[in-house]
Amino acid sequence: MTTSPEATDLVDQDGGRTKRVLLAKPRGYCAGVDRAVVTVEKALETYGAPIYVRKEIVHNRHVVDTLSERGVIFVDETDEVPEGALVVFSAHGVSPAVHEEAAKRNLRTIDATCPLVTKVHKEVHRFAREDYDILLIGHEGHEEVEGTAGEAPDRVQLVDTAEDVDKVQVRDPSKVVWLSQTTLSVDETMERVDQLKDRFPDLQAPPSDDICYATSNRQHAVKVMAPECDLVIVVGSQNSSNSKRLVEVALQAGASASHLVDFASQIDEAWLEGVTTVGVTSGASVPDVLVMQVLDHLAERGWNQVDEVTTANEKVTFALPRELRKDLDDNPNKPKGVR
Repeated sequence: MTTSPEATDLVDQDGGRTKRVLLAKPRGYCAGVDRAVVTVEKALETYGAPIYVRKEIVHNRHVVDTLSERGVIFVDETDEVPEGALVVFSAHGVSPAVHEEAAKRNLRTIDATCPLVTKVHKEVHRFAREDYDILLIGHEGHEEVEGTAGEAPDRVQLVDTAEDVDKVQVRDPSKVVWLSQTTLSVDETMERVDQLKDRFPDLQAPPSDDICYATSNRQHAVKVMAPECDLVIVVGSQNSSNSKRLVEVALQAGASASHLVDFASQIDEAWLEGVTTVGVTSGASVPDVLVMQVLDHLAERGWNQVDEVTTANEKVTFALPRELRKDLDDNPNKPKGVR
């Protein structure tokens, strides 16, 4: 695998341009997803099956199916968990009401909420305490949005579409702040912010970026390679917000076509007709083995040259949830390599 992002002018024996793949880096697992998945794996090793998880631990079909085979039971709500059992909260976060419900049912809980989502929760709590109206930019129905808004439901208004901007009502235009879901398109979010500022000139911004570093980095990598691509394949699940945004970003940045797939087997042969350069990336909840399978699939069809396009090197890591760390520390036979 070569690592140059430069366009090549290699010519094949038929006189056409060489088939090649531009492979985005960074791609795949972010620190929050890695933490959440490892949390469930270590919980299985420490406590044994079954382990209950509220919602999908991360939005990836392969990850959920693999954990299910190992004894994880995914539920929609805590009332589906037997009283006194162990339940893990997903990386997307939950509202205080969910914590309260779990306590009422005497459930043992491990909170695998991504620390960057927790940061937004704390921002909601802070601004609600200071009596601000909070405009949360995000996608209606997404689990992260539901958990974040649940921190102060009487103060938070969801802004999803441009039409939502016109519907916003605030008590004091001088005390309004915008926050956002962590997995949005950076460009789309700022478009909403500009629309909100037209209505509320004193609109305040979050203390620091709410869109997570991994989402921003993956979008930037796609923007760099998309103009050279006839096709961009994004590996990720349909319910993964950040993966779907990568498809949109690829098209906006100049890719001729872009498609989202869970697995290499879902690649439509018609997509590859007349294509020379294929871009490949993956959402933040996608294990890299699925990307490698896509590369193998393409190699079998003549796309043997792979140029890795590196736009950032990520070194962020998060410690496991404290509830799990305590039990691991108390267990002298804890698995090796546990943080």
